[in-house]
Amino acid sequence: MFSLLSLSAWLPSLPSLEWGSNLLDSLLQGLVGAFGVSVLSSVLKVYFFVGCANAPQRQPEKERLRAQWAWLEPVHLVGLALILTVVGARVAALVVLEFSLRAVSTLLSLNKGPGNTEHLKLYLLCQYSLGCGLSCGLSFLQEGAPHRTLNLLLSLGLAALLGSSAQRLRRHVFCLYELHSSQNYCGVCLGLLAGAYRLPRLLGRSLAVAFAVGDLAAVALINRDFLSTSEAVRFWTPLTICYALLVIYMQEEQRHQRFSLQSQVQTVLVRMGGLFVLLLTVGRWLDLLGILVSLLGELWCLLGVHILLDLCQIQGHPPPYTPQNLHPNLSLTIWQMRHLGIMEAQLLFRANSISHQLDLIL
Repeated sequence: MFSLLSLSAWLPSLPSLEWGSNLLDSLLQGLVGAFGVSVLSSVLKVYFFVGCANAPQRQPEKERLRAQWAWLEPVHLVGLALILTVVGARVAALVVLEFSLRAVSTLLSLNKGPGNTEHLKLYLLCQYSLGCGLSCGLSFLQEGAPHRTLNLLLSLGLAALLGSSAQRLRRHVFCLYELHSSQNYCGVCLGLLAGAYRLPRLLGRSLAVAFAVGDLAAVALINRDFLSTSEAVRFWTPLTICYALLVIYMQEEQRHQRFSLQSQVQTVLVRMGGLFVLLLTVGRWLDLLGILVSLLGELWCLLGVHILLDLCQIQGHPPPYTPQNLHPNLSLTIWQMRHLGIMEAQLLFRANSISHQLDLIL
C-alpha cells in the first residue's frame, strides 16, 4: 500500500539533497517558533490595550499601541524565522536553559511579595527564548521520524492558524473594543472586559509547559554530542558556573536599574557575552557564530515589543475594572463581572441598558 514518505525519501539519495532536506526542516522549525512568539506578542498587546482602554488617564499609551505599523509584523515574523533557522540546535538549547534558570530564580524571589509586574516582564523578555525552545522541542521530538518533513509541515499549519487567529484578535480589539464593550453586542470584547485580568495567568501556564518541553529537549540535544561521561562533565561544570554567575548578576542589575529598552539591551549584551566567552573554551567555532546570531535575535525581539516594555514600566497591569471605567449605562459590579459567565454578564448588560432607556422614557 502506498504511504506518504518524507521529502528526502522522494528524492534521489544525493548528499546535496539530504543537506537541502535538513535545511528545509530547520526552516520549518524556525517558522513554528516564530509563530509561537507571534501568538505571545499578540496576546500581550491585547492585554495591555484593554488595560489602557479601561483607564481614561492612559489614553496616550493606547494610541501608541494603535500607531504601530501593521506591515512591520510580517517583517518581524520572517526575520525571526530566519534567525531561528540559522542559529543551530546547540546554541538554541543553551539559550533556553539560560533563560529557564533565570526565570526560575526570578519566580522564587517573588514569593516574598506581589509580582504581577515581574511576571509581565518575564513574558516580554522570553520571546526569543520561547522561539528557541519550540525549535529545540520540535528538533528533538521529530529526530529520526520517517515522516519528519510532513510532520513539521503539519506543525507549521497549526502554528500559522494560531498565529493568524491571535493577530485577528489583536486587530479586532484595537479597532472595535471600545465600541463593542460600550454597545454590549460582541462576545469577544465582553469576555475581555470581564476577564482580561486572567490572561497573564493563562500565558504563564502555557509558557511553563512550553519551556518544560524545551528544557528537556535542550538537555537531550546537548548530551547527544558527548561520547563519554567525562566529556559531559567538562562541558556542564563550567556551563553551570557561568549560568549561576549570570543569574546573580542579573538579579543585582534588576535591583539597581530601571526597566527600559536600554537596560534590557545591556542585559542581553552581558548574557550573550558570557556565553560567548564560555564557548570559546568548551564550544565549537560554529557555536560562536550561533551566539552572534542569538544576539541579533534577542535584539530583534526587543525591538518588536519596545512599546510594551515602556507600558510595563508605567502600567504594570491593567487597573481594576470598575463601573466608572465602563459605559455609563452599565451598573455591573466587579463581583458580577469576574464571577458570572459571559452569557450571564451579557444578559445583565442588556437588562441594565433597557432599564436605563425605560427610565429616560418615563
